[in-house]
Amino acid sequence: MRTWQVSDVMTRDVATVGAETPYRQIVDVLIGRGVSAVPVVDDFRRVLGVVSEADLLHKMERAGHPDGRRVFEGRRRRTAREKAGALVARDLMTAPAVTTCPWAALPAAARLMDREAVKRLPVLDDLGRLVGIVTRGDLLRVHLRSDAEIREDVVEEVLRRVLAVRDGLVTVQVRDGEVTLDGRLDRRSGVDLAGRLAAQVSGVVQVHNVVAYDVDDTTLMELDPVHATPVA
Repeated sequence: MRTWQVSDVMTRDVATVGAETPYRQIVDVLIGRGVSAVPVVDDFRRVLGVVSEADLLHKMERAGHPDGRRVFEGRRRRTAREKAGALVARDLMTAPAVTTCPWAALPAAARLMDREAVKRLPVLDDLGRLVGIVTRGDLLRVHLRSDAEIREDVVEEVLRRVLAVRDGLVTVQVRDGEVTLDGRLDRRSGVDLAGRLAAQVSGVVQVHNVVAYDVDDTTLMELDPVHATPVA
């Protein structure tokens, strides 16, 4: 069953700057390209870091204020002070950058963004070169899939190809990304598996699994997990 990957939604024409790009030119790139951050790359398109609007705003926040260095200065305050005085991308960027790869599944990319508290991920190929960038908004594009497309994947990929369920045993309805499975199968394990796999189809918001079953084989699996062989 195919799962949408970062390469399906990422932006390939990425705005970038070099390590020595000056502050004003970085601002021009952000405004001109309508983006909130740019990767900083070397001559081989390897990502050195990322400069965001937040990195640039430190200069405005501290404009007109003295250096204000303290004996006991926290890391966050020190970083803000240093970036306020920075003039080129090398000193403005946040490094190392949190990155992903083109073949990463969208849920994995979303979890990485959440864990690292970032809004975007530069996408690197297997040689470490920049090939794209993916944002939170890009990840949400998977939910723009039509109900018809989602239903086709559930029927063709989950029921027919993976579970080999005969046509007519399970019906599939999709509305606003919510999938409803109905019908009847021989075993409860098959019903549960159908629900779990349907939930993994790209664009699915929720699964309502009301498929009935004849035998609850999950109890047998708990008693003898080695010899239990659940099928749909």
